[in-house]
Formats: sequence, structure tokens, C-alpha cells
Amino acid sequence: MTLTHLNQRGEAHMVDVADKPESRREATASGQITMQPATLALLAEGSLPKGDVLATARIAGIQAAKRTHELIPLCHALPLSKVSVDFRLDEANSRVEVSATCRLNGRTGVEMEALTAVSVACLTLYDMCKAVDKDMEIGAIRLEAKSGGRSGDYRRDAGGAVAPPEAPIVTGEGAAGEVSVGLRCDLESPCVRVKCLAELRESLGVSELSVALDDLPTADVGGLKAALIERDPRFSRLSEGRVLCAVNQVMAVDATPITDDDEVAFFPPVTGG
Repeated sequence: MTLTHLNQRGEAHMVDVADKPESRREATASGQITMQPATLALLAEGSLPKGDVLATARIAGIQAAKRTHELIPLCHALPLSKVSVDFRLDEANSRVEVSATCRLNGRTGVEMEALTAVSVACLTLYDMCKAVDKDMEIGAIRLEAKSGGRSGDYRRDAGGAVAPPEAPIVTGEGAAGEVSVGLRCDLESPCVRVKCLAELRESLGVSELSVALDDLPTADVGGLKAALIERDPRFSRLSEGRVLCAVNQVMAVDATPITDDDEVAFFPPVTGG
């Protein structure tokens, strides 16, 4: 095995990938940041001084992936077609688990972009939470999987060995250059599509769901909240004064009416400082 970033004289150089065929390349990396249980609780509640911690860390990770070539000297500037950064709140171990996936159609892999996204997302979490917890620890940053390219596919198993890739997860993405919002309502009866964004998505464990209009005591945002709380008491967070709401991307209040196939999004505010 040879190191491709060293020439015959042992000098570092950028690998010339011009003659490589283009192919779909994808990589996923993961990492974690461990903190005090009280800090994790504040993060989940959206009560930290700097505002929406997870939304800020997600944007930072995406931006970092796009600028990896400015941080790692021998990396190529890549036209990434996808960067996603996701979080899971692990209350049992008092930590936030971070994962990032990068994708492109190109001549070189995106492992470094995925690893950089995870690293910067973890650092941003530290920055956003350090006012209340300076003992946080970042660790376990590693490549989980990669596909495409001459070296073939790789997937980490429990022992760190190479394993065959699993079937891809269908995400309902649109065509290149498009943003897919999916079907707004997937029930046969009249309904609305509910989205929980940013830290609400992680703390409630729900990203999207459909609610039948017949289940609402009143056909407005307040009635939707009541129906969601009856379904799961965790949705009582939606009645907190700091949680905002938008109907079809227009800011709304409890009295705002909703009709069949509306999209209702709940999200926390983002503050600066």
C-alpha cells in the first residue's frame, strides 16, 4: 500500500485526479460531544443563552464541508451535491451524537468533507454551550461508510472491519438542483402536514407527521396543538411561548385557520450573541 499524497521523493503533493472517471461518491462520518446532564437538558429545551444550538451547529457543519479544501491543504475543492448534518440526543450517556453525509458526482471521494463537517459541528456545539459547561469532551470522530471510487465501498462494523454496503435508504429526494418537500399529507382523509424543526425535531423525536382534520377540536393552530398534545404529552412543548409557528411558510398564531393539505411548521427562535 502506498500513500497517494506523497510523490516518489516523499514530498507532499496534491493528487491529480483529472484522468479518473466520474462516479457517485458518498461518505458518512460520526462523532459525539459529552456534557453534563443539566447542559443536555438545557440544549433539548432550547434554553441555552445563544439560542438554537442544533440549528447553528448544523449550518456550521454544512459550511465546513463546503470549505474543507481551505482547511486541509491537499484536499480538492469539490462541487458537493449534498451535505446533511444530523443529531441524536443520548440522554442515557449525556451526549449529543453527530453524523454527517456528503455526496457528489466526481473524481475523488468526500470522506474528508464528512469528517470535517462532524468536527466543526461538534466544535460549534461546544462554543454554543461553553457558557454553562466547559468540561464538555469531543471524541469518537470517525468514518462510518463510503461508496464509489476505485477503492470500492467501505462500511465500519463493530470491529472496524470492511463489510459489504447495505441497501441505500430512500429519502424521497427530488431531481438535481431541486428541494424536495415530499407529499404534504399522506392520509386518505383531509389532513395537514406537521413539521418539527431544529431542536424540536431532536427533543420530540419527530420530524414530520400527518394529522387528520377530523381529529382537531377546532380547525386552527390552537386546535392542532391540542390534538398533538392528546396524542403525545411531549407535544406540550408546542404551547410554550417561545415556540413559533408558520402555516404554509407564513408566520401564524393559535387563531390562524388551517385547511386540508396545509403545512404547519413549529420551530424555536434563533437569537444572536
